[in-house]
Amino acid sequence: MDVQRGQWSSRMGFIFAAAGSAVGLGNIWKFPYITGENGGGVFVLIYLVCIIAVGIPIMVAELLLGQGSKQSPVGAFEHFHKKGSSWGLVGWLGVASGFVILSYYSVVAGWAMHYVKLSLQGFTNLDTETIGNTFSGLYGSATQNMFWHTVFMSVTIMVVIGGVKKGIEKTCNILMPLLFLLLLFLVGRAVFLPNDGFMKAVDFIFMPHFEKLTPHGILEALGHAFFTLSLGMGAMLTYGSYLKSRKEVLKSSIAVSLLDTVIALLACLMIFPVIFAFGYEAEAGPGLVFKTIPIVFSQIAGGQILSVFFFLLLTFAALSSAISLLEVVTATFIDKLDWRRNKAALISGIVIFVFGIPSALSGSGKIFGAWADIFGKNFFDSMDYLASNWMLPIGGLLTAIYVGWVMPKEKLEYFFGAEFYPAWIFKVFYLLIRFFSPVLVLIVLLYKIDFI
Repeated sequence: MDVQRGQWSSRMGFIFAAAGSAVGLGNIWKFPYITGENGGGVFVLIYLVCIIAVGIPIMVAELLLGQGSKQSPVGAFEHFHKKGSSWGLVGWLGVASGFVILSYYSVVAGWAMHYVKLSLQGFTNLDTETIGNTFSGLYGSATQNMFWHTVFMSVTIMVVIGGVKKGIEKTCNILMPLLFLLLLFLVGRAVFLPNDGFMKAVDFIFMPHFEKLTPHGILEALGHAFFTLSLGMGAMLTYGSYLKSRKEVLKSSIAVSLLDTVIALLACLMIFPVIFAFGYEAEAGPGLVFKTIPIVFSQIAGGQILSVFFFLLLTFAALSSAISLLEVVTATFIDKLDWRRNKAALISGIVIFVFGIPSALSGSGKIFGAWADIFGKNFFDSMDYLASNWMLPIGGLLTAIYVGWVMPKEKLEYFFGAEFYPAWIFKVFYLLIRFFSPVLVLIVLLYKIDFI
């Protein structure tokens, strides 16, 4: 069983893998556009506060559950309470979250892969109207969406079959440095854009214009700080179960959160300079990456090469996150059913792939599009709504309550031993995980379901 589950070979390997889980389309695609929609610098400031008050404490909670139990989500909650405990349902919720998210996340990742192909073919040399309409054609193409959904899920399955060290860790040790180098290259290119685009972006991102602060922006920052770190879906808990030492829990949580935040900010410094340099709106919304950015690249010298690098970056970020989502389900089957890794990863991946077919076909109106209308939306939007607005915040809230109120205090203190940290560090964590984090996550949940 230990051979099937595996362990990280090094702390850096774990940090790259965990950061890969956290760094995904949420950093490169979503964070820039919600920053643009919510006033720039003041949003970033609130976001950083929320990372400290909510993100890091809940990440520590998930990692210590995994490291202390050496089990996947279901077994971890039972380990610290009792076998067959109803708290195991929180673990199953995390497994279900990873399952649902990957089913439609694979479709979005497929779009990024398709745009790599288009960039290589030189689509940025076309007229701006054609470039802007490209995404609509892709979204409505059943053939293209199914092809890329298949390709992306196949790659993800192969990596997870490779195991913790030879599959996940080895892949993330390659992807994360490449992702970081690509980001730095694109940010460096943005420095030399015309019309003072880079300095305008720096002012927009880092200067807190408090007149733009709104209740919506505060809640959006709080929600994204929680979701960007892959919390509430069992990924960090599962990765934590492969940690060798308890002393790595706090240090690694801070390192992963810091790396995730740096990459999100670099993504903004990559995207907003090209937006400001050519007179486009920072508030372009979800279409910023797939519609606006390609048009901007068409106006830059060497735009075709930049476009290839940019969408490779998106693909790498998506793959590193998808690996962790599939690993949550795979590890659960290994632990609960005694399956070998090959069997667990293959069956899990195939079932998720099949469940994702309605999402891949949602835009085309074919086969599933006619009947897969849930909550008044298409299947793709419905799965995103279910996971983002319900499953993740509820999972995160219950994790915080479990660690802060159910687990004995002395078991928590064990992870903050005097040989590792000063006593005040545990006191701060205990205060955050018992009071601040649950309350703030509850606010996010109520906001997401339009209760407040």
